[in-house]
Amino acid sequence: MSKAAEKYLHRVRNIGIIAHIDAGKTTLTERILYYTKRIHRMGEVHEGTATMDYMPEEQERGITITSAFTSCQWQDKQINIIDTPGHVDFTIEVERSLRVLDGAIGVFCAVGGVEPQSETVWHQSERYRVPKLAFVNKMDRLGADFEAVLEAMRERLGARPLALQLPEGQGREFQGIIDLMRWEFLEFDIESKGETFAHKPLTAEQEERARAWWEALVEAAAEEDEAVFEAYVEGQPVDTEAVKRALRSLTLSQKAVPVYLGSALKYIGVQPVLDGIRDYLPSPLDVPPAQGLDPETQHPKSFPVAAESPLSALVFKVTMETGRKLVLARLYSGAIEPGETLYNATQHIEERAARLFTLHAGHKDKLSQARAGEIVALAGMRQTRTGDTLCRRSDPLVLEQISAYRPVLSLALEARTTKDEEKLLEALDKLLQEDPTLFLQREEDTEQIILSGMGELHLEVVLERLRREYHVELRAGKPQVVYQETIGQPAAATGVFDRELGEKPHFGQVEVRVEPRRTRQSDNDIVFTLNSDGLPEKWLDAAAKGVEDALQSGVVLGYPVHGVRVQVTGMQHGPNGSEAGCHMAAVSAVKQALEAANAKLMEPIMWVEVFVPEDFVGDVVALFGSKGGKIENMFDRGGQKVVQAYSPLRSLFGFSTDLRSSTQGRATFVMRFDRFDVLEKN
Repeated sequence: MSKAAEKYLHRVRNIGIIAHIDAGKTTLTERILYYTKRIHRMGEVHEGTATMDYMPEEQERGITITSAFTSCQWQDKQINIIDTPGHVDFTIEVERSLRVLDGAIGVFCAVGGVEPQSETVWHQSERYRVPKLAFVNKMDRLGADFEAVLEAMRERLGARPLALQLPEGQGREFQGIIDLMRWEFLEFDIESKGETFAHKPLTAEQEERARAWWEALVEAAAEEDEAVFEAYVEGQPVDTEAVKRALRSLTLSQKAVPVYLGSALKYIGVQPVLDGIRDYLPSPLDVPPAQGLDPETQHPKSFPVAAESPLSALVFKVTMETGRKLVLARLYSGAIEPGETLYNATQHIEERAARLFTLHAGHKDKLSQARAGEIVALAGMRQTRTGDTLCRRSDPLVLEQISAYRPVLSLALEARTTKDEEKLLEALDKLLQEDPTLFLQREEDTEQIILSGMGELHLEVVLERLRREYHVELRAGKPQVVYQETIGQPAAATGVFDRELGEKPHFGQVEVRVEPRRTRQSDNDIVFTLNSDGLPEKWLDAAAKGVEDALQSGVVLGYPVHGVRVQVTGMQHGPNGSEAGCHMAAVSAVKQALEAANAKLMEPIMWVEVFVPEDFVGDVVALFGSKGGKIENMFDRGGQKVVQAYSPLRSLFGFSTDLRSSTQGRATFVMRFDRFDVLEKN
C-alpha cells in the first residue's frame, strides 16, 4: 500500500450512533453535522426538520425509521456516520448497519439509563465486535444521574465504562463539564448554539472531585501500558498522552468504553465527542480484515485492507430513490470505478456499477472512485440484494451474510381496481428489495395479497409509503399474527407420484423420515441418507426442492414448518422416472410424515418491559395475567418499578391503550420479538 493510501485510511472513521428510541441519537448527529460545517442550519427532531430524518414518515413521528448515512470532516479525520433507528420494529436497520461499521457511539438518556432497546443494540454491536464510546445525554433533565448510568452499563451491558468527564451539577443544576483529560472546566455558550465554549481552570472543589476519577483512568491505562504502569507504581506524574494511547488500546480491544456526557439539545458536550471519535475509535486499518469463504473450496479467505488488494464489498442496504435502485456497500478491500462490471459471489451473477455516489441523508454526490474502507452507493445493480458480496470473478469470496429475521405480523392488502393492483404489486416489489424483513405471499384460495413484517409500526409505515410515494389506492385488513408449525414426534412416510402431465408419464417414489430438532427455534435441516448411486443429480435436487416446498407451505395447519430435520432415506424410479415425479413424490412424502408427526402450532412470543410507579404495579401484574403473560422479573430502577414478562403477541393488540387506562397514563413499555413457541390454549 502506498504511504498516501495508508495515510488516508488512518484518517477514516466509519461509525454508527445506536440507542433506545428518544435517547437523542438524531439530535446528536444534527449537532455533529453543524459543528463539522456539513450543514449550516441545525434542524430539530421535534420540529420534523432533522437532516437525517428525511422521510416524511420520520418527520411526522419524530423517530428514525431508516438508517441514514452521511460523512463530515473533523480536523484531519473523515467521519462516515450512520444514524440508526431506536424502535424495535426496525431492528434489522441497526443490525445491517453494525455489520459494516468499525466503531459506534452508544447514546444513553441520563434519566432512563440503559433502556431495553439500548441493551438490544449494544449486544448486537458486541456480536460484531464493534468498539464503542458512550455519550450520556440529557444531563439537563430533571432526574439525571450520571453515576447511575455508569452502574447500569456495568450491570446490564457487562461493560467497563471509563468516565473521561464529570458533570458540574445535574438536572436543572447542570452547568458544564469537568474534562479529566484536559483537567479543565468546559462551559458552553448557548447563545452561539454551543459553537464556542470556555476552557476554565478547575476550582479546588472540582479538582478534589476529579482526582479519584483521574486515578481510575490511570489505573485502567496502567493495565495496558507499561510506561504508565511504571510511572504509576513509582508515584511519578503520568503523561496524559500515554494515558490516551492506553485508553485507545483498551477501546479497540473492547476491554473498556470511554464515556462522555452533555445535552445535545442544549448544545453541550458535542465537540468533545468528536475528539473522542478521532482519538479512540478505529480506522479501517485498526480492525481485522473481513473474513469470508472461498466459494469453491469453502476455505476461509480474506484480503488486506488496501485499494490495491482484490475487491471485497458487502451490500448492507438497498434503497429505492424515485423508482431507481441504489445499493449501499462497505468496501473492505480493493477499489471500484464507475462503469465497472462486478461479480456478485452470493448469487453467481455479474452486474455493472454504472455510477458511484457518496450520500448525505437524502442527497448524493458523484464519485470517480470508491476505495477500501469507504461506504458508498452504487447505481445500476438491478439484481443485487442486501447481504450480497461484491468482488471480482477472478478472485471470488463470499462474506458472512446479514442475519435473517422472521416476520411476526401480517395483513391483507386489496387494491381498489385492477390497475391499482398492478401498481400495488410493482410498488411492493420495490419495497421488498429495500427491506428484507418484509415478506409477501398470495393466498391460493382467495388470491389475497398478504404482507408480513416486524410489528404494527413497521407495517403502518409501509402502508403510508405505498400511498404517499407510490400513489396506490388500497384497503388493508387488520394486522394478524404470523404463526408457524413444528412437530412433536418422529414419523416416516413414502410418497409415490405416477401420473401423466402434458400427455407425458412421470413417476417418482421418495421415502422420508421427519423428527423434531433439538430446539423449536432451529432452522430446518434436510439430509440425504440414501444410496444415490445411479440417481441423476437433477432428480436429487428436485426431491430436495419438493421437501423445501412442503415445509414452506405447511401441511396440517397451513403455516411454514420450522425446527424439523428431514431425512430422505430412499428413492425409487421406474422407466418413467423424472424430475417432476421426484419433486411431487417428495412433497407427498413430507406431507404424510408431518400429518403423522403430531403437528403443533407455534406463535410469536414477545419480551415486554413495563416501567411503572410502584402504586400501579398490582394493576400491571393483573393486566399481564389477563393477557396470558408470564411475569419473569420485577425490580427498581430510577425510582420506578420495572416489570419484565413474556406474552403471546396475539394478546398484546391494544396493550398500549389498556396499560394507559389501568395506570392513569403513568406507565410506559417496550416489547421485542423473542421466539416462536408452541401455542398454549387459553
